[in-house]
Amino acid sequence: MSGQAYDLFVIGGGINGCGIARDAIGRGYSVALAEMNDFASGTSSGATKLIHGGLRYLEHYEFRLVRESLMEREVLWAMAPHIIWPMRFVLPYHTGGIRPAWLIRLGLFLYDHLGGRKLLPPTAVLDMRRDPAGKPLKALFTKAFEYSDGWVDDARMVVLNARDAADRGATIMPRTKVVSARREGSLWAIDTENTETGERNSFRARMLVNAAGPWVDHVIRGAIGRNEARHVRLVQGSHIIVRKKFDDPRAYFFQNPDNRIIFAIPYEQDFTLIGTTDRDYDGDPKDVKISEEETTYLCNAASEYFKEPVRPQDIVWTYSAVRPLYDDGASKAQEATRDYVLKIEGNAGEAPLLNVFGGKLTTYRRLGEHALEKIGEAIGTKGPPWTAKSHLPGGDFPAQSYETEVGKLKSRYAFLADAHARRLVRRYGTRAAMILGDARATEDLGRNFGSDLYEAEVRYLIAQEWARTSADILWRRSKKGLYLSKDEASALEDYVKQATAQTMNA
Repeated sequence: MSGQAYDLFVIGGGINGCGIARDAIGRGYSVALAEMNDFASGTSSGATKLIHGGLRYLEHYEFRLVRESLMEREVLWAMAPHIIWPMRFVLPYHTGGIRPAWLIRLGLFLYDHLGGRKLLPPTAVLDMRRDPAGKPLKALFTKAFEYSDGWVDDARMVVLNARDAADRGATIMPRTKVVSARREGSLWAIDTENTETGERNSFRARMLVNAAGPWVDHVIRGAIGRNEARHVRLVQGSHIIVRKKFDDPRAYFFQNPDNRIIFAIPYEQDFTLIGTTDRDYDGDPKDVKISEEETTYLCNAASEYFKEPVRPQDIVWTYSAVRPLYDDGASKAQEATRDYVLKIEGNAGEAPLLNVFGGKLTTYRRLGEHALEKIGEAIGTKGPPWTAKSHLPGGDFPAQSYETEVGKLKSRYAFLADAHARRLVRRYGTRAAMILGDARATEDLGRNFGSDLYEAEVRYLIAQEWARTSADILWRRSKKGLYLSKDEASALEDYVKQATAQTMNA
């Protein structure tokens, strides 16, 4: 049993768990966090990767959620301008379409005025016969509405919250499963098992935070040992990645006859991301994968708009995740609330439990602030809210100064190719220099694993970002899995295993 009793023990290393841990440690609480797999290995890396108000949520009257989300867009952009940036979205329209023009105009008017837009440009109307955005689309779409939202490297946002929490003193434990949690008077007794080594440890905490995402009910039933848990509606969302369908930097918002919508978004310079689907899921979240039905749906939906159809054989990668939506009784998966619900449990004199249900990437910081309000009520308030004006690691530069940062890095490391410098700033911001160190030539970066992935970056990810497998690096810390061959990925896996073993034995 650890001698220290933490103020908070957080279960779950997705965006909500890591966000709560970071906020809490910054206020002066002592914090431990356990994640049974890698950070962002579930829902948090399986989203459409948007920092957005949620235009379609207006149809379901979720005004509180939309307003909070809209206000957060520029807050998060300022916090992490390396991994978050503005994006314009084009919503094609034609007479007799799914939604009338007046309804779209009304929605976009609310979108522009509900929530604190300062830097993002307002809505515009496009003549698609003249605008470049019309080039890849069918001639049927002569008009479009254009609006602003944001894009995020979702998995990196999670790991940077974990990194900052650790830098501030939190105990952060990936690949650590909570096997039991029981109340012992005014404290929680928590038993954990390292999923790599089998090592078991015990901890004590004044309060337990269950932010296990799709597994939140599993934790309540399993680790905590209660049988009545049924709070979450699991909704599967799948995406496909195809070779670049258009050169325009803007994304598309496509409306489908079934009233659902999909996005087509520029992705990793050479690709287009298309998604998402919405369907109820009743399996184990770890087994989720795209179905043939979903693949067909996304290809057909996109092909309704693009001149050149999207075919299954065009797909180079897919990903799926399960969204843990709060079960509000909605009849359709796409109508279930995307808002979050925080529930405190515990009688007087008992150690309290906070269960976190639902939520989305855009509102994670505000969810954290609301969670800290409840934590303060339960075990005493420590510090004031602080994250709104903070920076995630590497994001300590002005929101609109990405190009300046690229220029600085290229000036300091003149040997870097432009694309490599841009990628490093996009992934690591000002911390790119920690990777490059004293390098004066490409050869100083060590072994090349394919594309522009070098040993120096891999070692940084192992030492600073808890990477333990090639998948951690290729599909979460970066998206280099799109570029490396199977042999290159296998060689990287061998290297990571050896380097990890050396780190653990050191």
